[in-house]
Amino acid sequence: MARQNKRRQSGRRSPLAAAVLIGVGLLLTGGVYAGASAAMASTNDDSKTSSNLTAEDGKKLFQANCATCHGLDLQGTESGPSLYGVGELAVEFQVSTGRMPLAAQGPQAPQKPVQFTEDQIKAMAAYVQSIAPGPTYPSAETLDGKGDVANGADLFRINCAMCHNVAGAGGALTEGKFAPALTETSALHMYAAMVTGPQNMPVFNNMNLNLEEKRDIISYLLYLQQHESPGGYGLGALGPVAEGLFIWIFGIGALIGVTVWITAKSN
Repeated sequence: MARQNKRRQSGRRSPLAAAVLIGVGLLLTGGVYAGASAAMASTNDDSKTSSNLTAEDGKKLFQANCATCHGLDLQGTESGPSLYGVGELAVEFQVSTGRMPLAAQGPQAPQKPVQFTEDQIKAMAAYVQSIAPGPTYPSAETLDGKGDVANGADLFRINCAMCHNVAGAGGALTEGKFAPALTETSALHMYAAMVTGPQNMPVFNNMNLNLEEKRDIISYLLYLQQHESPGGYGLGALGPVAEGLFIWIFGIGALIGVTVWITAKSN
C-alpha cells in the first residue's frame, strides 16, 4: 500500500503533466482573448460606419421610407405635404419623435417608437436641408436652460398655455386634435416646435418671439420638468376649475353625506 501511494504522488507531480496543463491554459486564454478582440473590432467598425452616414445615405433612406408620401423630389403628393423649406430641424423633430413615418392618416400624427437610429435621422435631415433649406439647429446657449425663467413663464402663459396648459400638461383641441404634454420634451424639440410649427401649432418667428424669448420659454419648461410639485394631488395641473370641481363634488358631497347621517341618527 505504501508503494502504491508513492507512485500516485510521484505521478501527480510529473513535469510533463504540469507542462500540458500550462499549455492548455495558454491556449484557452489566447482563444478567449482573440474572440473578444474580434468582437470589439466588429463593434467599433459598425459604430464608425453608422456615424459616418452622409446626406447621400440620407437620400437613400428618404427614398425608401418617405418618398411615397412626400415625393422623390420632396415636392409632396396627395398623401403628404411638400417639404420645400421645412429644413433639417423639422425632419429631426418629426422622425426622432416617431411621428414620421406616419402609420395611418388621422387628425394628428401621434408619437410612437422611433424607427431609425440617431445617425440615420441626421443623415435624412442633412439630405432635406441640402435640397430644400430651412430652419436649422440652434446654438447650445439657446438650449442651456439658463434663461429668465420668470419671463419665460409669462411668455408661455400668453402664447402657449391656452393649448398646452400653464404647467405644460397638454390639452384637448377640436376635431380629435390635441396639444401634447411638455413634461418630457427635450429642449431641442421645444425649440423645433416653436420654429417649425408642427401639427396644429403656429410658427413663432423672430417677429413673434425673438431668440432670447424662446430661450426663456425653454428655460421655464425645463424648470417645470426639474421641479416637481412639492405636495398634494396635482389634478392634472388644470388649475382652479379642476380644483373647484373636486371640492364641489367630494367636499360638499361629504358634508351632505354627514348631514344626512346626523339627521338619520337623530330621528
